[in-house]
Amino acid sequence: MKNIASKLLSIMLVTLALYSCSTDDTDTVLNATATTALTTSTSDIVLLKDNVGLTALDLTWTEPDYGYSAIPTYMVYFDVSGNNFQNAVKKDVGSDLEYSLLTEELNTILQTLEVESGVETTIDVKVESIIGTSTIAATSNISNINVTGYANTLDLSSVWGLVGSATENGWNGPDMPFYTTSEADIFNAYVTLTDGEIKIRQDNSWDLNYGDTGADGTLEENGDNIIVTAGTYKVTFNAGTLTYKIEAYTWGLVGDATPNGWDGPDTPLTYDSTSDQWRAVVTLTDGEMKFRKNNDWSFNYGDTGADGSLDDGGDNIAVTAGNYLVTLNLNDLTYSLEAIENLWGLVGDATPNGWDGPDTVLNMDYTTDGVWYLNGVTLTTGEMKFRANNDWGINYGDTGADGILDDGGDNIAITAGTYDIILDLSDTSNPTYTLTN
Repeated sequence: MKNIASKLLSIMLVTLALYSCSTDDTDTVLNATATTALTTSTSDIVLLKDNVGLTALDLTWTEPDYGYSAIPTYMVYFDVSGNNFQNAVKKDVGSDLEYSLLTEELNTILQTLEVESGVETTIDVKVESIIGTSTIAATSNISNINVTGYANTLDLSSVWGLVGSATENGWNGPDMPFYTTSEADIFNAYVTLTDGEIKIRQDNSWDLNYGDTGADGTLEENGDNIIVTAGTYKVTFNAGTLTYKIEAYTWGLVGDATPNGWDGPDTPLTYDSTSDQWRAVVTLTDGEMKFRKNNDWSFNYGDTGADGSLDDGGDNIAVTAGNYLVTLNLNDLTYSLEAIENLWGLVGDATPNGWDGPDTVLNMDYTTDGVWYLNGVTLTTGEMKFRANNDWGINYGDTGADGILDDGGDNIAITAGTYDIILDLSDTSNPTYTLTN
């Protein structure tokens, strides 16, 4: 009897062991020394903007021996060498044993890591194998890559600005900026002003400022304030001749595909100084549209031939319903409509429109993929969440109030105030947000 019981116990233990070894989704790793070997296609890369769309780096790694049959996923980490992956950019690459990055993808990683463009920087790369939901089953060697990135934004900033009661920040500033142009000493500002007065000054300081004594279009140092009426304008400043011009100036979208139809008012485009283009993030319907200036048909662009090139008074542009980043390039008279899956906003009793919405819309950061922002929004004491497309299908809260967003997480507590808000979805595995007041 004793022998029979002993044999039964042995059989049960063997069966349990076999079951444990055959389970794919487990937190137990039988081979504690499992490793994976990472190989990079190159160790020195100079990224060029002309190579956008081309592969810049191939990563491959070996399949670890876990000691049992497993279905892992892999996470690739990138960080500046010496940081020990404390601020790493992480990429979930699924179950493949390889990962390729396009030129622009690797350049975006460098920008996320705040690497200075045009400067060779050593980047550390490693791979981790994940079993189940979180167990790290194997870690690769660390590969070092010397990478030089490029700036994908323009710097059109200047020392000049507009200040005054008609500007958004009043007489105390900071001033509304003028941007450099292709012409020496010619600077443009694209501004919305209220009824009031303005002056042009250097470096946000009164040490050098210009007004217009006599209101004749000629500037004088320490001259009289310039009187303006409310409107949206292009202000041109000639620092060589000390002259200026203020003209009504807007660009917008009009048509049955746009929110306000063919009668307008047009859906406004805003000037993007980082690309010297006009842009808007907008929801369009099936239909047609055109670009026009100053909400008026005297100057409009269409696309005869549907080739992406604009024609003065050209054919209507056919549009399929969806969310888009619309870009108007007046330098080479081209345009683009880039489909966007999600538009992001704020919802909650702390926001202007409450829990029923419509959501308070966030702006896309054109310089960094996946980043949205809103400056100077007034919130009340209460709660809020981030959600996509004015719908609860995709929403983020913050369970734990740690600044890391959770899909469907807890409401975010807000104290009344005026805030600058950043929603950072550039790392899809680690979405974050910041609120600054």
